[in-house]
Amino acid sequence: MTEVLDPQVDVILDANRPRPEHVWLKQFVGEWTYETEGSCGPDGASFKMSGTESVRAIGDLWIQAETQTTSHDGSPATALMTLGYDPQRGKFVGTWLGSFMTFLWNYEADLDANGRTLPLAADGPSFETEGAMAKYQDVHEIVNEDHRTMTARMLGADGEWHEMMVTRFWRKHG
Repeated sequence: MTEVLDPQVDVILDANRPRPEHVWLKQFVGEWTYETEGSCGPDGASFKMSGTESVRAIGDLWIQAETQTTSHDGSPATALMTLGYDPQRGKFVGTWLGSFMTFLWNYEADLDANGRTLPLAADGPSFETEGAMAKYQDVHEIVNEDHRTMTARMLGADGEWHEMMVTRFWRKHG
């Protein structure tokens, strides 16, 4: 005897099947090293840092990235990012948190027409004005299967995007 599923169950199952956008995210999966250069704060102080990132698939629909580095004071720092695609919203969605920050960042993005760039947009605490919120983008670009970049930028009062830092990732082999 064949069991007939409720049509509503079929709709739910279909909504949760992997889409091409979920497959696109698999490019991030792997072990990476990175170097970051940037400047921030009212004085525009420059900084450099490096570390490792481990990205794994969470089933067929999500990825999770864990980044390890050393903070400016020499203590270990960890950041976690989740990314997926929400077909109902037609957007990539995700979160980011760092062990050195109390704010949970919520991302939303459309994949650029070039199919290589994902500009993750988020609202967060302003790095220029205490107590204010600002608009940010973490623009991830797939350069090739072993190299990618992330450019963090903030929307200024002048209506222009201002680059805060660039991170270059290289896939580990072996």
